[in-house]
Amino acid sequence: MATDLKTVAQAIDAYAARQQLATPATTALFHNLLSDALAKATTAEADGTYFVKTGDIPAMWLRDATFQVLPYVQLIDEIPDLQPILVGVLRRELRYIQHDPYANAFNQTASGAHWSDDESDIPVSDLVWERKFEIDSLCAPLLLALRLQEQTGAADFFDDEFWQTLGAILTVFETEQHHETASTYYFKREDCPANDTLTHDGRGTPVAETGMIWNGFRPSDNASELGYHVPSNMFAVAMLRALLPLVPSEATPLKTRMQQLITSIEQGIADYAVVTLPTGETGYAYEVDGLGHTKLMDDANVPSLLSLPFIGYTAADNPYYQATRRFILSADNPYYYQGTILKGIGSNHTPAAYVWPISLAMVGLTTPDKPVKQAQLALIAATDNDTAQCHESVSVDDASQYTRDWFSWANMTYCQLALELI
Repeated sequence: MATDLKTVAQAIDAYAARQQLATPATTALFHNLLSDALAKATTAEADGTYFVKTGDIPAMWLRDATFQVLPYVQLIDEIPDLQPILVGVLRRELRYIQHDPYANAFNQTASGAHWSDDESDIPVSDLVWERKFEIDSLCAPLLLALRLQEQTGAADFFDDEFWQTLGAILTVFETEQHHETASTYYFKREDCPANDTLTHDGRGTPVAETGMIWNGFRPSDNASELGYHVPSNMFAVAMLRALLPLVPSEATPLKTRMQQLITSIEQGIADYAVVTLPTGETGYAYEVDGLGHTKLMDDANVPSLLSLPFIGYTAADNPYYQATRRFILSADNPYYYQGTILKGIGSNHTPAAYVWPISLAMVGLTTPDKPVKQAQLALIAATDNDTAQCHESVSVDDASQYTRDWFSWANMTYCQLALELI
């Protein structure tokens, strides 16, 4: 029997109402948003799983859904009924991956609804909303599982279904290490912006093999320009590394495959993605192709270079990370914008000079500095245009100019940061 979502949402609201942050504005926004993903975006399904729509789009993105519910993991001790809901979200994600591991977003039912009529190497299923291959979409459910295990000590969801799904993920990763020769995947969309489809007849920009996993689309859902999206490869390493000790003893072949992937990707990062930044320091590229080309930038969407400590790839004091952080939080990053009311990282997914609250919150989530965390919360709260929402992106000069009235991922990343201070 499904846990009653309304009752749990009320418990979350009651918890939020007892909390105080540093300012009235940050407190009020937290009170309004903490139950957002559960009360407004989540639906209980007959099979015991839970569907989480991304906000004002009715589909469930594997990445977005994970980050929408992730703050609730740390509330399980306070509100135990959250645990079966979060496990139910994980179950639905795993089943979506088994249905089509190349898809990034899914319908609640096999309704046949799609973002657009796309062409891919197989017919797009009626259950699939969009079939953009993104490494991070396969990693995000693994992050949810790991956070649940760390918080609760429970491991019952690491069952046959979980390890079978991980095996399917590994097969995709292994195939896409050899995208040019071993993969049949392609993606073509007509009558769209250039960054919403793949070039070269849907195969993407040519790449050389590097040991890393080829990636079709960035976490922004825009096409990867150079094939190897470095933060997503780092996300894969972080997840596989953390899962290794949990692999059952009888699954030795699975563990061997995981170890081989970690070693190969790490070598590829060392060989191709450690570069000299525009600042003159050594740090990480955002994308590479193995043919000598690099993309030096960062995008607001997670996984990003900024988010590396948050996703568990490296410590915040890692010298390469710190050098990269200085670069991406400066005008040297082509997607870093500064105006009269905001400064921070945006995306090619949204207009120039628009900053994403997700990236503003991630600045706080990747530093131990409490005043910085408080400042980032205050900055987000001061630019919500009195909507009590965080939005997707906001103009650096005018808070009344923003994209998306309701973007649950942004709301919940704000709450994630607020909970660190609580």
